[in-house]
Amino acid sequence: MGNMPERLGKYEIVRELGAGNMATVYLGHDPFISRDVAIKVALPEILKDRALGPQFKRMFFNEAHIAGMLDNKYILSVYDAGAEGDLFYLVMEYVSGGRTLKEYCTPGSLLPVPKVIELIYKCCRGLAYAHSRNVIHRDIKPSNILLTEDMDVRLADFGIAQLLKGEDTQIVGLMGSPNYMSSEQLSEKPLTHQTDIYSLGIVLYELLTGRAPFQAETLPGLFQKILYEEPPLVSNFRRDHPGLLEVIVKRALAKNLAVRYANALDFAADLSLASKQQRVVVTGAETDAREKYGRLRKLKFFRDFLDAEVWEVIGTGGWREVGTGAVIVTEGDIADSFYIIVTGAVQVTQDGVALTTLRPGDCFGEMAYFSGSKRSASIVAIEDTSFVKIDSAVMEKSSTNCQLKFMKTFLSTLIERLSGAGRGPAGKDQGARKRPETGPVSAG
Repeated sequence: MGNMPERLGKYEIVRELGAGNMATVYLGHDPFISRDVAIKVALPEILKDRALGPQFKRMFFNEAHIAGMLDNKYILSVYDAGAEGDLFYLVMEYVSGGRTLKEYCTPGSLLPVPKVIELIYKCCRGLAYAHSRNVIHRDIKPSNILLTEDMDVRLADFGIAQLLKGEDTQIVGLMGSPNYMSSEQLSEKPLTHQTDIYSLGIVLYELLTGRAPFQAETLPGLFQKILYEEPPLVSNFRRDHPGLLEVIVKRALAKNLAVRYANALDFAADLSLASKQQRVVVTGAETDAREKYGRLRKLKFFRDFLDAEVWEVIGTGGWREVGTGAVIVTEGDIADSFYIIVTGAVQVTQDGVALTTLRPGDCFGEMAYFSGSKRSASIVAIEDTSFVKIDSAVMEKSSTNCQLKFMKTFLSTLIERLSGAGRGPAGKDQGARKRPETGPVSAG
């Protein structure tokens, strides 16, 4: 686009990060809040093009409109949009490093299977959030999934995203990247959230095998395979994965919408189960489930759970062990899980002040989890500690009876805390388990 501008609006331009056929991305700086940002600037010559200009301008501000509606840790934030002269620009979250999942979709650069499962699980969580806001991304592919320096994900590029409740700004017609299009997308049928699930299934396949599931020399040949053929098995190219992963890929790529995952949370829940199965593949031996059952059965938290429900928790919950000083929950984080301590002890802190100590049988994180709010406190292990972690995807896949037992136990715990808060300055009561430092505090 010629010379790099020194400033756009209030933003200082630092350097160019990358350039494409439609836009240039710069590293910018917001001096008012001292924050680095990424600024995507549409190429003026594209906007002036009689054929491409109107559509591209529409896409550009469609991204600003839709991504600006979304606030999720796994979705790239769009902060601002503006125009200066003949330059149109978007101001976005800056992800240092500029890497995407595309780097790990070739045979020589494949990630370990547990990391693949983790990354796609996080993508599912981001999509589930977008879908809950009636947004369909429509262009999920490896190059639109950014990676942070600590290998977290950010779903990006909502330029052709669609709101299920259509508006005049919507981008319609056959749009997207052919290799990642669902059969219903190619057929230009009305789209649902399931089209994004299909596209993410393609990404999962590529991360596992280093190849596209459908390959052809021509575009019509590719479309024919997407519409009518089944992809080769993942195990044809990679064997170090749990068998459940093969089932997950097949279900995500199902052409029949009644077979494909109905929503991203179901996709995420099965990935969580595959992660547990993967640990068995890696170690070559089953963990001692019987020992876990014995430990949980001794905890007051599971006193009213039936044996079958305790076994369900063992089969679906995440069993974690951490050392002294490990931070389990950070104040201000978005809550998508809760925890039950099995052994050891943790300390609850708020604004750096120690509030209380929790021990085996205590739970934490449940209040923020069920209210959908951010964590109100941090949780740090003060001894070597083991705990069961229940995340939202697994919870929603649990049996109704198991969910009801969790709710009943949480309600009893809340009543106990409130009762403890009303027993004088220290809230002490002989013979009852109390949290004297805090009363009814929500731990995490």
